[in-house]
Amino acid sequence: MSATVLRRAGSIPAVVYGAHHVSTPIAIPAAAFGKVLREAGEATIISLTGLGAPLPTLIHEVDLDPLTNLPRHVDFYAVTKGEKVEVAIPLSFMGVSPAVEAGANLVKVLHEVEVEADPMNLPHDIKVDLSLLKAIDDQIRAKDLALPSGIKLITGPEEVVVLVQEVVEEKEEEAPADIAAIEVEKKGKEEAAEGAAPEAKE
Repeated sequence: MSATVLRRAGSIPAVVYGAHHVSTPIAIPAAAFGKVLREAGEATIISLTGLGAPLPTLIHEVDLDPLTNLPRHVDFYAVTKGEKVEVAIPLSFMGVSPAVEAGANLVKVLHEVEVEADPMNLPHDIKVDLSLLKAIDDQIRAKDLALPSGIKLITGPEEVVVLVQEVVEEKEEEAPADIAAIEVEKKGKEEAAEGAAPEAKE
């Protein structure tokens, strides 16, 4: 069945592959996948059925239609317990920065980090404690993140995750001079001066 026919029937063409799994084309219900993608994301084990025994997988890649932004093809990676995988884990920003409460700007630089871990122990997200940002120019770097046991950071440790910076007020631009008004005012002064000039005596 062609990809076009599958999409018209409400399904998404997909493929499952892995280090110990032969590449297998499948079709998945579009509505069900949309819900899974929103709730689980790409860092949660998803069990695929209909391929014999339930197969633990990760969403490896989602190809989106450029016009509708809906999934038009999905790659699933079949995982094996004990085998490390590299995945992007989303960051969850928690708490309130004292510096921001005092009027500073909060700048989020990263929204996910790359890690290596056993796929069966992947966290749904990684918490970022904003309360650590107490003063202007304070930063939280990737190396400062509290990673669960067994999770290895792949993202550069010095990469900035989030920072606070001083609010810079924009100066109001001075209104440009009105040349016409200046000319009128100048002309008015000249006419007044001429009118006040004394008459010449004979």
